[in-house]
Amino acid sequence: MTDQTVPERATPTPDAGGDQQDFVSMTIAGQLFGIPVLTVQDVLGPQRITRTPLAPPEVAGSLNLRGRIVTALDVRLRLGLPPRPEAERAMSVVVDHRGELFSLMVDSVGEVLSLRAADYERNPPTLDPRWRDFSQGVYRLKGMLLVVLDVAQLLRFNRADAA
Repeated sequence: MTDQTVPERATPTPDAGGDQQDFVSMTIAGQLFGIPVLTVQDVLGPQRITRTPLAPPEVAGSLNLRGRIVTALDVRLRLGLPPRPEAERAMSVVVDHRGELFSLMVDSVGEVLSLRAADYERNPPTLDPRWRDFSQGVYRLKGMLLVVLDVAQLLRFNRADAA
C-alpha cells in the first residue's frame, strides 16, 4: 500500500562541503511533504483507530502501539485538505513530541531523502496560506516541491481550533 511517489533522483549527490539533512518523505493528497528523520519513531501501516469524544476534527482518535496510547492526527484535515476517500487506508508516521507519541496519518510514506542544507528555501509566497503555519520551508526537487512540515506546529492546538 506504500506509494513510492517520489520524484526521479530526488536525492542529490552530496558535495564535498555541504551539510546534509535527512527527511522522511510522505505524500498527502498528491503533495510531497517531509519531516526530519530524527523526529520519527516508527512508520506503521493502516491501524485501528478509536475515536476520541469531543476532540477537534483533525484528531482521528487514538491507537495502541506496543502498550502505549498514541494520539492519531489526520494531517489531511489539519492542512485543510479534503478527507481521505474511505477506500484509501492511511499510513502512520509516529513522532515523539515532548515525551508523548503522536501518529501523523498520511496517504503514503516514501523513502528517506538526504538533501543539501544549502538547497533549503523559506516558504515561497505562492505556498497555500493554510500550510504556511505548518511549514518550516521547502526544497525544490526535480518536478516537485517538498514541503518541510513543522511537527510542533502541527501538534499545537489552541481553544479556537478545538471549538
